[in-house]
Parts: sequence; structure tokens; C-alpha cells
Amino acid sequence: MSGLYERHRAVSPEWLALYYRHPVELTHGDGRYVWDADGNRYLDFFGGILTTMTAHALPEVTKAVAEQAGRIIHSSTLYLNRPMVELAERIAALSGIPDARVFFTTSGTEANDTALLLATAYRGSNQILAMRNSYHGRSFSTVSITGNQAWSPTSLSPLQTLYVHGGVRSRGPYAELSDERFIEACVADLEDLLGHTRVPAALIAEPVQGVGGFTSPPDGLFAAFRQVLDRHGVLWISDEVQTGWGRTGDHFWGWQAHAEHGPPDILTFAKGIGNGMSVGGVVARAEVMNCLDANSISTFGGSPVTMAASLANLSYLLEHDLQGNARRVGGLLIERLRSVAAASPAVREVRGRGLMIGIELVRPGTDEAAPEAAAAVLEAARAGGLLIGKGGGHHTSVLRIAPPLTLTVAEAEEGAAILADALHAAA
Repeated sequence: MSGLYERHRAVSPEWLALYYRHPVELTHGDGRYVWDADGNRYLDFFGGILTTMTAHALPEVTKAVAEQAGRIIHSSTLYLNRPMVELAERIAALSGIPDARVFFTTSGTEANDTALLLATAYRGSNQILAMRNSYHGRSFSTVSITGNQAWSPTSLSPLQTLYVHGGVRSRGPYAELSDERFIEACVADLEDLLGHTRVPAALIAEPVQGVGGFTSPPDGLFAAFRQVLDRHGVLWISDEVQTGWGRTGDHFWGWQAHAEHGPPDILTFAKGIGNGMSVGGVVARAEVMNCLDANSISTFGGSPVTMAASLANLSYLLEHDLQGNARRVGGLLIERLRSVAAASPAVREVRGRGLMIGIELVRPGTDEAAPEAAAAVLEAARAGGLLIGKGGGHHTSVLRIAPPLTLTVAEAEEGAAILADALHAAA
């Protein structure tokens, strides 16, 4: 492995991050498990950053990929594409957006980039509202609306971004308020902000902040925001790249926890729908999607192979009620992890919903972030046979847990036990 690592360092940018002191080469997977080049088996609680949504080597998906690849791999959007149309029809129906149109991309970054293009063109404004602690991708436009310093490498931007309170419930100036007062304070902040600026094109928000450490506002915040946004003519973009497809258990989309005033104007998705294939996309009502007055295509968005994989994956997810499994097994897992955390003075909070769980670490006896502890637990978990992620603002002190949605109760117990040992070892 050291030889491959040295080769990697010789040809890759220094800013291209790798997990672990001794990075892992994953060679194959099956279900919720993966194996490295040395033959070690790991229970996968991160799914390649929430992307292997159903299972590794899911037969239905691999069969669909092989069959489509045997027919035609690529055509571009210049030609009719049956798998793309079929998937677009299903996603449009599932989105909740009336008269929906769907445009496919190759990643969540590109999906959010497209949503920003649509919103700014539709509203004739280059101002964007974004949430503090947010993350929306790595392109020039999406890093400029990312409210997380560690993932925004430049202050140069094609957009003017204004940041709003509300994405983090348990930190910041409103943390001590009740949920109702928290929402009232965030809405007042938004109203005040809009009173001091030109009308922005849109608010973009993750219902659960992914890279930010699986933080979320109280249910109903974005519904309350929506009333203000509608009054000012500001669009709402829901970034569902990590929260979509039932991962949160209670809802198919994250925005549905804030559904009092209907769906967002624009919805972006990626990651889990392709179960590892490179798929992203944008859903918007026709009036917004059709606002562009110049030609546009996608060379790789909507590829027949990725569309076939996504169709098979989506069918499997719906037919096996993986959203329900995320709710049931995720509920058990989060309670088990809270029990584990009670014995660790380094754990400030265990939060999340469904199979999207964060464990925030601090220096014992303080409220200070502990990125060194998160790194130590990550290493100890790997040594115990478990792969997890990390995130959480610029301190990276939150353990991120997001297994495939087919996770069993036994595997949840196995992962929780390894994490308990890892927390103990790191302490």
C-alpha cells in the first residue's frame, strides 16, 4: 500500500485529502462490507460519503449496468435517451414539485451549480442567501456559497453571498432558546437581512447539513423562511444531495420536514441515487427550468449506463421500503450510540435522524471542538473494522455515520460496539 500511496502523492494535488495515517485501498464490497488490498474486512458506515445508498455490489444495479453497457454506453443529451426519460419521469413524480422538469448532471456540485444558474437567471440577481456552516460543492460558484471555512478555499466569487442563521441548532447566539423561539429569532434575522440588501435570487439550504456535521434546524424553520422568501420574491433551493431518497427515515426528502408551505422551487440531488455511479440532477417547476435563453446540453449528464443503474437502484429502494428501514434501524442505532456516548466525557452530542447520525466531540469539561479526538476515533474505528466519516465546521470534530440503507439490526449493533471501543481507545 505504501507504494501506491507514494505514487498517489507524486501525481495528485496536495489538497486532495485522504483518510487515515496509512490510507486504505478498497478493492471490493458486498452488502454493507468492504475489503482492502490487504484482505481486511470493514463494516462500511460511510458509503463513500453517503453514496453507496443501498448496498455494495447490489445484484439488481450491477445487472442493469452490465446489460446497458452491452447495448450502448454513451450518446449525450443530443439524442433521445429512454433510461433518462424514464428516470426523469419517476423523479419528477416523487419530487412534489408541480409541473416539474428534471436536468441530469454528473455530481452534486454540478447540480447545485446548475440550480444557481437557473435561480440567478430567473430572478436577474447575482445575490444568494446561504446558511452558515453549509457545504454545496467544490466548483467556483459553489465554494462561494459554502458557509464552512475549511471547504471554501477562495473569497473570489461570481456571486454575492449573504449568510443566514439557522443551520446549527445547538451552537451560536440562539442555541439556548426553545425551538419555537429559535425559529422566531432566525426568521427575524432573515427579515432584517432582506431589509438591508437588494432582493436576492434564492436561498439555498441543506435540510441536514452534511459536511457541517449532520446539524439541522428544528422542523418547520424553512417553512417559516418560505413565507418571508415568497413575500420578497426569493426562490428556495433545497440541496438534497445528502438528505434525499429516504435517508432521514421520517421523510423521502429533507424538505418535507418543513413542508407546511409546499415544496421548494428548485431541488438538487446526487450521491445515493446512483449507488456509486456518477449521477446528480436538478428538479424545478417548468417556469424556472425553462428560463434560460441560450443553448445548453450535457455531454455526460443522463448517461444511459448511470440512468439504468439509478432506475434499478430507485426501484429496489422503493420496493424494499428502505426509507422505513432507515427510520427503524436508524432509530435503534442512534439510541444505542447515545447510550455509548453517555460513558464518554468527550462526546458533546449525538444527533441525527434515520441513518444520518453525527457524534460531536469536545475536549472533556469544555465546549471546545476536539478535531484531534475525532481523528483518533476514526483511526481506532478502522483498526476495529469500521469505516466512518468526519466533518463539522472548520474544526472537523464530528464523527459522521451514514451506512447503506439496507443496514440490519445486527450490523447496527456491531458498528455501535466497535465505536464504543474506539471512543474508549481514543480517550
